[in-house]
Amino acid sequence: MTVVALVLAGIAAALHVFIWTMESITWKQPATWKRFGLESQADADTTASLAYNQGYYNLFLAVITIIGIVLVAGDHDDAGWALVLAACGSMVAASLVLVSTGAGYARAAATQGTVPALAVIFAILAIA
Repeated sequence: MTVVALVLAGIAAALHVFIWTMESITWKQPATWKRFGLESQADADTTASLAYNQGYYNLFLAVITIIGIVLVAGDHDDAGWALVLAACGSMVAASLVLVSTGAGYARAAATQGTVPALAVIFAILAIA
């Protein structure tokens, strides 16, 4: 169970690094802002600072997850699992907040939250 949990947590971290790149680096590119449902370059320009900030939240969750994975793999189980569970749990919570803003965000919320939810489940099974 440990390996499955850590692999899922790693995938969740990688996804959140990808989300960070879109929100904080490529936000003003049409391919990115269209993916987020914006209708114009003006909308992307207006929301760029918000997206930039949100992107860093995603990056920080990814970094915390990666540190947790390294700690678990390095035989520092308690601290590592605490970080993995806190970060992946926050990813799941953020996906629930996202879907609560409207049904149109269900797919994005599922993409954002499914793998970390599975990581949390397998982490709990691993430490139980």
